[in-house]
Amino acid sequence: MGTDGSDEAAERAFPRVPESSTDDEAVMVPETGSAAPRSRDGTDRAREGAIRTDGSSAGGDSCSPETCTCGERTADAASTDQRVATDGAGVANVDEQGELGDLEFTEPAEGVSQDVYDDAPDTRVGIPEGVDLETPEYSIRSSMNDIETPDEKTWFMELDEAVIDEGRCIQCGTCVAACPSDSIGVGEDDLPKLVKMCTGCSLCWDFCPRGGMRYERQWKITGGEDNVKGAGDPITEFSARVEDDWTDDAQDGGVVTGILATLLEEGEIDGALIATESDDEPWKAESFLATTEQELIENAGTVYNQTLALGNLDLNQWEHKLPDKDWDDLSLALVGTPCEIEGIRALQDFEWDYQAQNEGIRAVEYTISLMCTKNFNYYSLMGEQLEEQRGISPAEIGKMDVLHGKLMVYDHDGEMILEEDIENFHDAALKGCDECADFTGFCSDVTVGSVGSSDEYSSVIIRTEQGMNAWELTEPKLDYHDLEDKSAVGKLQGWDKKKAFESLERPFDPDAPRFIDYTDHAENYGTAINPHDQGH
Repeated sequence: MGTDGSDEAAERAFPRVPESSTDDEAVMVPETGSAAPRSRDGTDRAREGAIRTDGSSAGGDSCSPETCTCGERTADAASTDQRVATDGAGVANVDEQGELGDLEFTEPAEGVSQDVYDDAPDTRVGIPEGVDLETPEYSIRSSMNDIETPDEKTWFMELDEAVIDEGRCIQCGTCVAACPSDSIGVGEDDLPKLVKMCTGCSLCWDFCPRGGMRYERQWKITGGEDNVKGAGDPITEFSARVEDDWTDDAQDGGVVTGILATLLEEGEIDGALIATESDDEPWKAESFLATTEQELIENAGTVYNQTLALGNLDLNQWEHKLPDKDWDDLSLALVGTPCEIEGIRALQDFEWDYQAQNEGIRAVEYTISLMCTKNFNYYSLMGEQLEEQRGISPAEIGKMDVLHGKLMVYDHDGEMILEEDIENFHDAALKGCDECADFTGFCSDVTVGSVGSSDEYSSVIIRTEQGMNAWELTEPKLDYHDLEDKSAVGKLQGWDKKKAFESLERPFDPDAPRFIDYTDHAENYGTAINPHDQGH
């Protein structure tokens, strides 16, 4: 409808996009002159009554093609040489009479970079010499978006779902050590937690002894073919003790401390990663790098909870105690539970870079495993079971021992204040320990425990040439003889395996592949597949 209210409108001539050429021919724009005044309601007073579409003239009768105001020019004449502005100057997308036509939008192109208009130039103009402005076609981005996450890619959230949230974590720290992006740390509850973005490398899952690592396969890889029977495939076995005054505070015969002190003295190692008692919480274990005999003696004894030992192999943590030498030349000993030794052995089998923990993992050259049927959650054992239910404060405990199926607690004067079946403390034990069939530490160089020897002696199993070297260096300081009761070790090992077979939801198979796919594990344990899709 025209500005004068007429309902009769002539067919309008719409602008067209000018053809472009590779020499970027200038686009001409009609001169606009000075700005025309507008009313408060936005009406263009210069156009009102001056441009008509009903063929009449409101302001003169000039009819030349350049100055027509009467509306007599034909549509053909009006559309012969329209130009539109492309550089932001002057008017744009209107005809010479100032009328805006119906806008038409091009359909988005699919699979290719979109052409905005027909006959687009094949090359860009005005590009500085030596600058490449070529970009990937849209089809490449589309193909990238269609890539799915590989089925074998496993994330920390899946380890969390299947092991940690299920209460099956044994606090060995292998997942912390394995992470190549240092994304896993330790939470206030002493459990692994994600501290920065997970990259989905799958290593935390693969090396977890309750997740992706088939620990019984690691026995055969590390030790002998007979590691599925009895106490493994040992070289020799002894009952031994250290003859020295400091052994009064040691566990049984003090053999572990004696071996480590000898290795330090002989220059075989620069330090030993052991457990110490927390300064803040009595009987709570923490990792400690001992670098002197005195430090070893002060920390002799056993603390019945885990330290996430493998998560404490970052040498920056112990730099102030290490000798001034290249970290690649350092040698360490590691004392741990069987699951921790399984973890370090598996990590050392692969030449991957474990970032902060890498040099520490590579530095471990001697491993000593402590015989272990189960370990405990500190807060459940010391707080709930002993203090709350039995009235024994952790501060009054001088020594603890698990022997002959009994938990024994002594005061600081050596007087027994509790002897009770270990089964009564089952609720305080780490649930994942029930699945372990490795009582004697099949993957270690040396195994030490109390089962099979009389009081004040330790049972010692030598499994490797490295273990024999440690034994031969320590032998002059020891009072020893043949292992007193091999059958006791064998029976407890058999009992431990029986319990593990009852608890394991997956097949126990020493000949199967070392790593278990998450999907296979989930099928056995009923764990959620893709927990991130289920609001984990």
